[in-house]
Amino acid sequence: MLKKPNPELIDEENAEWSSGDFALARPANEVLPEIFGSDVAQKMLRPRGRPRAQYPKERINIRLSQEVLEHFKSAGDGWQTRIDSALRQFISEHPGRT
Repeated sequence: MLKKPNPELIDEENAEWSSGDFALARPANEVLPEIFGSDVAQKMLRPRGRPRAQYPKERINIRLSQEVLEHFKSAGDGWQTRIDSALRQFISEHPGRT
């Protein structure tokens, strides 16, 4: 069952697109350089956020003693990174051991 649109939400200046409008639409990477110039368009189209890591960390569950958790959490945010760093240091100091 189709609902009728709420008349208070209808925007007369920005009408709903028809299938013809969609057929004429072009991707932003084609249109933005024409409107803003290529330099500004490149900045607008640049992906946001942190770049993907070449070797991303893996989410796991691990059980640690309360003492270990309290030690690393006591220094504040970044405690998981500090645990990762401590484990990396252990690996470098004990090569070949698993």
